[in-house]
Amino acid sequence: MADADENVKENVKLAKVSRVLGRTGNTGNVTQVRVEFLDDAKRSIIRNVKGPIREGNILCLLEWEREARRLR
Repeated sequence: MADADENVKENVKLAKVSRVLGRTGNTGNVTQVRVEFLDDAKRSIIRNVKGPIREGNILCLLEWEREARRLR
């Protein structure tokens, strides 16, 4: 079990919410945000976040290669 926890810690990237772009989803329960990675400040991506979120929050991203599609 300890090995699994260490693998997860190694594969997590921390990202700071720089902008809240808007609500999405059928009922508006998902928020689209732009995040900047703490280890690489030049790189930023758009992600969908479920739950309460605001600018300045830190997200732990288990998967950081995929980017969300923009809102219409």
